[in-house]
Amino acid sequence: MGIVAGLDSAPDFTRIVVCDTDTGSVLKQGYAQHPVQSTDGGGRPSDVDPQAWLLSLGEAAGGGLLEGVQAIGVSAQANALVPLDAQGNTVRPAMTGGDKRAQVAAADLIDAFGGREAWAQAVGCVPGAAQPVTKLRWMARSEPESAARTAVLLQAHDWLVWQLLGRPVRRTTDRGGASGTGYWAAATGGYRPDLVELALGHQAMLPEVIGPAEAAGTTPEGLLISAGTGETMAAAFGLGIGLGDAVVSLGASGSVMAVHPEALVDQYGMITSLADATGMHLPVVTTLNAVRALRGTAELLGVPDLETLSDLAMKSTPGSHGLVLLPYLEGERTPNLPHTAGTLAGLRRESMKPEHLARAAFEGMLCGLADALDVLRGRGVEVRRVFLLGPAAELPAVQSAAPALFGAQVVVPQPADYAAIGA
Repeated sequence: MGIVAGLDSAPDFTRIVVCDTDTGSVLKQGYAQHPVQSTDGGGRPSDVDPQAWLLSLGEAAGGGLLEGVQAIGVSAQANALVPLDAQGNTVRPAMTGGDKRAQVAAADLIDAFGGREAWAQAVGCVPGAAQPVTKLRWMARSEPESAARTAVLLQAHDWLVWQLLGRPVRRTTDRGGASGTGYWAAATGGYRPDLVELALGHQAMLPEVIGPAEAAGTTPEGLLISAGTGETMAAAFGLGIGLGDAVVSLGASGSVMAVHPEALVDQYGMITSLADATGMHLPVVTTLNAVRALRGTAELLGVPDLETLSDLAMKSTPGSHGLVLLPYLEGERTPNLPHTAGTLAGLRRESMKPEHLARAAFEGMLCGLADALDVLRGRGVEVRRVFLLGPAAELPAVQSAAPALFGAQVVVPQPADYAAIGA
């Protein structure tokens, strides 16, 4: 029996699972919160000392958790940028994956390279506020001294692997992590140093992209460290999805991704062309409005929680008695309507009941995600089965409506840290 460990360094915590390679069963696991202070408003900070990730890792691995482990894989939050100087020291705190300060920088960068289509053709995605390439532009404009000192660019997963290996000269990443940077193209498998220079103002060293079957190296203690990957790709791998499968994630916003044999380029920028952890591709389409539409409806109706909203919706019937909620409460990305607003239509005397509005909210959210699925289907991606993730996936109103609206079998997997399992 072989024993391996998967490590997921999420935005708030580290989880480690130790698995039997023969059966895939989880033998034991560890967990620790990152020692990071919340913002004054109680939210996640945009800047984090990456040493906090190592401290959390050490705590999660305490009590001899890794005894007998022969290899470890690392996944970490996507889009967290760790800029280093020429000596390997951080020039500033890491910019977390959820950092949205760079919205203006994103628009500036899109224009500087010739528009959305030019970006989509170059690297398979259009820069958003969270992506590393946009963070570089923000740093160059807002912290020019930090930008000038930046000599090496790593993401969270890359930095953790490098630390575990004892900070060797060689720095590595994988296809999945590289594909989210905005300066590596999944279609060609190569970096675009010109885009780094466009964003940062000068060139920087980039980690070597290694394949899914390659090892990043061996720790001083003899522990093999795999290529690892980003959190999204690790979760997809942990779920065991393959061709014909899609994953729909229900957070405040929503995302749809599927395995595909080739990189997709969308001239409108609705598809982000990522690479997966196995050598395939992982096109992703996002919506800005998912569970936030449900919470807004619950507040409007004076309902205390989503479970009660779901119970209310189940008293209605499919179609919500003609009531249609277009839930573009934060604008929308799919379709690209950033300044639009939501719409409630189909009001008749018989439809003006709380249960019909509750049902319309669930159907509106799921129809938006079905539109995202159709973007992928329109590019030749086969979707026969949909894995539905997130706490809202457990709600009866979601499970009853999703199969018909998605046009596919819907699977709600048991709650687990699939990123750690996939790592």
